[in-house]
Amino acid sequence: MSQESGLKTFRDMGGLWEQYDVTEVASPEAWANNRELVMQFYNQRRKQLFEVEPNAGHVGIAELENWFDIEIITQNVDDLHERAGSAKVLHLHGELLKVRSTIDPELVYILDHWELKIGDHCEKGSQLRPHIVWFGEPVPAIYNAIPIVQQADILVVVGTSLVVYPAAGLINYAKSGIPVFVIDPNKPDFYIKNVTYIEEKVTTGIKVFKEKLLNLIENEK
Repeated sequence: MSQESGLKTFRDMGGLWEQYDVTEVASPEAWANNRELVMQFYNQRRKQLFEVEPNAGHVGIAELENWFDIEIITQNVDDLHERAGSAKVLHLHGELLKVRSTIDPELVYILDHWELKIGDHCEKGSQLRPHIVWFGEPVPAIYNAIPIVQQADILVVVGTSLVVYPAAGLINYAKSGIPVFVIDPNKPDFYIKNVTYIEEKVTTGIKVFKEKLLNLIENEK
């Protein structure tokens, strides 16, 4: 979703970051073995986030709130949906601009600058860590995402390969017979029933989807 804003995905990195495997900078084991390296990785991503803007895809989705009740479930950890104006955003994998206590996961803080350092502590005195779901960690927000999908009258999947679980499994919770759209330049090589594919990048695909959606509503009148 945010690739066209200039943010690299793990896929773009080819599984590597400055010759490190991403699991060496995005896992509990990495945090235990080399905290400075992990913080350097996320500090660089956070610094880059302050330098980019929402793209036309983010803005197009936010504009749909003029007609529809939109709820976003995102695997992205950036805040570009919110900056584009979307009101309801659930982050499955955490948020880059937040940090949390290493001894009390309920203590979450907003970071208003890009750098987290060794010695930055929570109010209980423990080191702060990125508020990110790392490889090998559970995804607790998935349980909040399921009822959102179950209640949806229209489901749109944007900019994902549909192979990363548990997020990819959310499509199975959609009500039978509702319109389902998948927007991605790379059509999945497996069959999904009753899906309209828009094989476009996000910025152009959202525009096409918006036209299809408004036509669909107009035809139902």
